[in-house]
Amino acid sequence: MYARTAIVLALACAIGACVPQSAGEASGGFVTSSVARAYLPLDGSADLVLEAHGAATIVAAGIAATNAHNANLVASMDVIGASTDYDLLFFRRPGATVGPTGRPSVGEAVIAYGQGAKGELRQARGTVRDLSSPVEARCPQCPIQQVFTFTAPAGAGFSGGPVVDASDGRILGIVFGYNDLHDGSRLMYAYDMDRVGAELAKLSGAPAHSAAQRP
Repeated sequence: MYARTAIVLALACAIGACVPQSAGEASGGFVTSSVARAYLPLDGSADLVLEAHGAATIVAAGIAATNAHNANLVASMDVIGASTDYDLLFFRRPGATVGPTGRPSVGEAVIAYGQGAKGELRQARGTVRDLSSPVEARCPQCPIQQVFTFTAPAGAGFSGGPVVDASDGRILGIVFGYNDLHDGSRLMYAYDMDRVGAELAKLSGAPAHSAAQRP
């Protein structure tokens, strides 16, 4: 699986919206109002030719996170910095507040949100499969990525978007990649909120907060 995963994550269009088709299904809205406030659509161009779409998630007061491979979709003047070890980039979003977060659990029903090929809101429902899966990193100096996985038909345009509990909207993590399995299902990769908080703390110098501390 690692070889195939590495190929998927190494591509510039690994899960950004370089493919002119929409993943998931059309969304009629967010599961809770707090998820709606935490979600940010990203639009721009890929390689100066293709229209690209992705997403970002509010992770702290006035701060949003997306994938580093979405850097072309974020205004450089707003960027706080990118993780040196993980596919995460943080940028300013004045006035934004973070919603309730939590830790994923195996078997938990989740919803991922992202953007479609025409910039429309999409969603993909699935189930958490594993809490600590090793995935090869996109950069040679980066450590093996310890991520949680969930099965869902997400894909292009979901990068940087939130994965939330399907019942109460607690934000569980941020999507960054996927792998298509032999049985035809799609395994999505996401960083949990503890990892996201730890990487933000490295950049800002602030203490990291545990997702379990925010009900």
